[in-house]
Amino acid sequence: MIEKKNKTHVKEILHPRNKHRGLYDFDSLIKTHPSLKEFVQLNPYQNKTIDFFNPLAVKALNTALLKTDYKIEYWDFPEGHLCPGVPGRSDYIHYLSDLLATDSKPIKQKNINCLDIGTGANCIYPIIGVSEYNWNFVATDIDKNSLKSAQNIIDNNAILRDKVKLRFQDNSKKIFSGIILKNDFFDISICNPPFHKSKSAASLASKQKIENLSSKENYKPDLNFEGQSHELWCTGGEKMFIKNMIKQSKQFSDSCQWFTSLVSKKEHLNSFYDALRKINAKNVKTIEMKQGNKKSRILAWTFL
Repeated sequence: MIEKKNKTHVKEILHPRNKHRGLYDFDSLIKTHPSLKEFVQLNPYQNKTIDFFNPLAVKALNTALLKTDYKIEYWDFPEGHLCPGVPGRSDYIHYLSDLLATDSKPIKQKNINCLDIGTGANCIYPIIGVSEYNWNFVATDIDKNSLKSAQNIIDNNAILRDKVKLRFQDNSKKIFSGIILKNDFFDISICNPPFHKSKSAASLASKQKIENLSSKENYKPDLNFEGQSHELWCTGGEKMFIKNMIKQSKQFSDSCQWFTSLVSKKEHLNSFYDALRKINAKNVKTIEMKQGNKKSRILAWTFL
């Protein structure tokens, strides 16, 4: 007989301020978002869960989490766009808060301006940053449909309306040019770059991930393996994208305190460090993160 797991279980690998370190309280989540109920089932330990390989179930859970914990009244976007895992995205924001902190205490920084590169249709980082720390955001994307969806989310949530502004990047080869304006200053930039080199590479990686992890009992993936082309792949993949970001950041060295990006592949870090040395970055930090079986890290650099 399988024993029931302790419901006080804490996911200690998540940031200490992450609201999702414990098991999900599905009863409370369903009260907030009743549509979640149809996706809830019992796992072998007789604990409530969902099928994390079902995109609709993942979206319903994320919607419930955002309504319950982040004061979001409306969250929706077109089918096929990336549906991010809220706990992992929340970790990124909390670690950026630590990076900006002047002491070791949890902080509510005032007048923090954040630049979100590639906000996507879901607008997830501004949602968490505004709710948790009352930051101000300029959120960008190269896809007008994604920005239309993000604007719809902003318009339907009072907490976001005066805190998040969207800007369209009309040149996919540029990251900061045309986005950071003459009188702008950002305390920090944030980016979840496209990881893969092509659609076929993204599809293969997703297929392998599903095959490898679906056999692991109680595995809970961090994403639902969907996403538009600009969200998942670009020429040269993560390595080329971040190296371009590093190179282009030099031009805006006085306009942003900290530039940051997620890095999925640890083996890429040395090439990023070399690129940062060449442009004389004053300080470089690598912040390790882990959600479930997934490891990633934040690369941060400054010229100031």
